[in-house]
Amino acid sequence: MSESKAFISGCKGLTVTAEEKAFFAGERPWGFILFGRNIGEPDQIADLVASLRDSIGNPDAPVLIDQEGGRVQRIKPPIVQQYPNGAAIGEIYRRNREQGLRAAWLMSRLHAFDLMRLGVTVDCLPVLDVPIEGSSDVIGNRAYGYDPKTVAEIGAAAAEGLKAGGMLPVMKHMPGHGRAFVDSHHKLPVVDVSFDELAKSDFVPFVAMNNELMAMSAHIVFTAIDPENPATTSAKVVREVIRGHIGFDGLLMSDDVSMNALAGDIEQRARGIVAAGLDMVLHCHGIMDEMLQVARVVPVLAGDALRRVKAVEAGFTKPDGADEAVLREEFNGMFAIS
Repeated sequence: MSESKAFISGCKGLTVTAEEKAFFAGERPWGFILFGRNIGEPDQIADLVASLRDSIGNPDAPVLIDQEGGRVQRIKPPIVQQYPNGAAIGEIYRRNREQGLRAAWLMSRLHAFDLMRLGVTVDCLPVLDVPIEGSSDVIGNRAYGYDPKTVAEIGAAAAEGLKAGGMLPVMKHMPGHGRAFVDSHHKLPVVDVSFDELAKSDFVPFVAMNNELMAMSAHIVFTAIDPENPATTSAKVVREVIRGHIGFDGLLMSDDVSMNALAGDIEQRARGIVAAGLDMVLHCHGIMDEMLQVARVVPVLAGDALRRVKAVEAGFTKPDGADEAVLREEFNGMFAIS
């Protein structure tokens, strides 16, 4: 088996096209990601996941999805139930800490039941961003709360629920997206506060969870650290904040390279991500011309990136054997979901 390259790819539709199969076979992305456009019905999803893995000859290739609950839930009813957003978990936590942590664990454990039966093995959760009043609703009610301790504790419980179900989490958006006043899908957010202020708030949940295996970067400029480059393409943010202050030595992937917070064409963006020291470029949209640009510039996995990838691959464990019906009844009772 030839070596994987340092990118994660989407595909265009409900099935893998002949062109996509040839591309994946030749360029060998490490993993794949699903979006709403890839979701039809359960057998189709499972077949798509299997086809993606077949295309690179790796039956264990990681397949990712953003399945948070609330408005960021790629697989929806009737395939799975509609789950509450992060803020709803936070509301229970504020009334009763232990119940809130249990709700976070349960929701992630239920995500694992839903996703593992379809072959999806990585959930881009928890959201560890700490929003401030007036910030963009791109995070908004996806966040667990407005204080770092709440976010850190609920995030840890959410991550544990996924791992209990045999999945792995991806923390996002490192080192913090909560202060963004614009949506990084469309514009570049600039955060103009001191390092000390960031260290007391935004970075705290990531420090608390720095032993997790995977994280996703934030397309945000922190002027106190690097006024020129967003974290995703900033070697200084990666070195001094993510690897340094936060102490994260896991696999660091970019947020979607297609988002317009990043400057330049897709190839330039991918080059910047690699040069900044991230381990993996994430390309989500399934647009072949863009996928070719990413594949041209990302390296074969080697060195620290390969070490981190191997740690991730060794980090998957068998599900805990819990009774899905019992856990679902407990969780739905917390939210009066019938």
